[in-house]
Amino acid sequence: MEKIPEKFLNKDGSLNTDALLKSYYELEKKMGTMITVPGTDADAATRAKFNHAIGVPDDASKYPTNELFDDESLREKFFEIGLTTSQVEKIYQIAEEFLTPVLSELFDVQNETNAVNELKNFFGDEQKMCDALRAINSFGQKYLPQDAFSALCATPQGIRSIYAMMQSIEPTIQTDDTTQKNLTDEELRRMMRDPKYWRDMDPEYVRKIENGFKKLYS
Repeated sequence: MEKIPEKFLNKDGSLNTDALLKSYYELEKKMGTMITVPGTDADAATRAKFNHAIGVPDDASKYPTNELFDDESLREKFFEIGLTTSQVEKIYQIAEEFLTPVLSELFDVQNETNAVNELKNFFGDEQKMCDALRAINSFGQKYLPQDAFSALCATPQGIRSIYAMMQSIEPTIQTDDTTQKNLTDEELRRMMRDPKYWRDMDPEYVRKIENGFKKLYS
């Protein structure tokens, strides 16, 4: 027979039933608050009790949201596998830490692609865009403060505004042979018969003719 612990004995060695009953009640109370990890054959109520105890919300909509990675189907998956609220918050934190730089780079690439396509459409094609950008660069460096020029060149709208500014104040017109001169009314009207003007509406070619007339009659 195992020896009875001294805390359950009176001074005369007899059994202290009060101390024994008190210890039993405390043990019963503690066991009542303990949560057993449900096995594979556990019923839904047992699983729900366990999930609630460890911090799993009552339904998927109660999970925290995230601006970049939040998705209803993703929250349903979290709920299905029994993740706690703190675990989901940690997942979002890790995702932001590792994926945000990658997403930011992808957004930058996409924005750059969209900007190039917008300028191509405006100027006509890639070659005309490149020619116009070279002219804009020369114009900007000559006439605009560096900070203002850099800020305008950051967006397609800014580049188009420089182009419009260049059209309005450029003092001479550059002809196809790259020489700088003032053209006569007859020469300008002859240029207007070129398909690049009336059919293709080449922005750079049209600009040359418009500037020529401005120089002659303004």
